[in-house]
Amino acid sequence: MSAVIEDLPVKVSPPRRPKPVSVEALIDVQKARPVLEQIANKWSVLILTVLCTRPSRFNEIMRRLDGITHKALADALKRLERNGLIRREVLTTTTPVGVEYTITALGHSLRQPFEALYEWSMTYGPELERAQDEYDRVRD
Repeated sequence: MSAVIEDLPVKVSPPRRPKPVSVEALIDVQKARPVLEQIANKWSVLILTVLCTRPSRFNEIMRRLDGITHKALADALKRLERNGLIRREVLTTTTPVGVEYTITALGHSLRQPFEALYEWSMTYGPELERAQDEYDRVRD
């Protein structure tokens, strides 16, 4: 296919189809791994999911994430802020001074993949549990 721009022939390539994820993952594992290590851990996914709905303070996030420790939440929030996925804002209008966490546009871009993971977990969670039960039954 070709086009003419200002009387100059220009070759227009058809849109490139993305490679299947498995092939991309094998080729680009060196580039993908550090990124996935930052966002694909349990607490990061859950924190970003909480912040997708509304900005929240530390204790509110902790209440909504049953089972997270104070240290694990503090470390995860620092990591997410460092990676530009959330923003930490000191609220000077409150006494004592409060801190609120807000998801950034970059963090919000993960909403669709996280929602897909959530849907997958709701759909296939029972199947995973059955597989685990079967595995444990055979191993005992």
